[in-house]
Amino acid sequence: MSVIAQDEKADFLVILSRHQLNEDDFMLEETVNMDIVDDVYPLQGHLTIVRKSTLKQKAYRTGHGTKWTSEFEKDLNKGAFG
Repeated sequence: MSVIAQDEKADFLVILSRHQLNEDDFMLEETVNMDIVDDVYPLQGHLTIVRKSTLKQKAYRTGHGTKWTSEFEKDLNKGAFG
């Protein structure tokens, strides 16, 4: 089960394109949390994005109410991935 929504994945690809980066240079590693909150199983987790060419990585919270794509782009702008 993935906590990355299709629109988030599309946003991720648009961000890479905007920064003239190749999708193949990035690896996404998901961890899904299945914690029960008030008898509900909210989709939440963590996503580690690794840039293969530099081996730099950052972790983001994923799931309902998160903005990992915006955080990823801010990190790109700051040079976090080299």
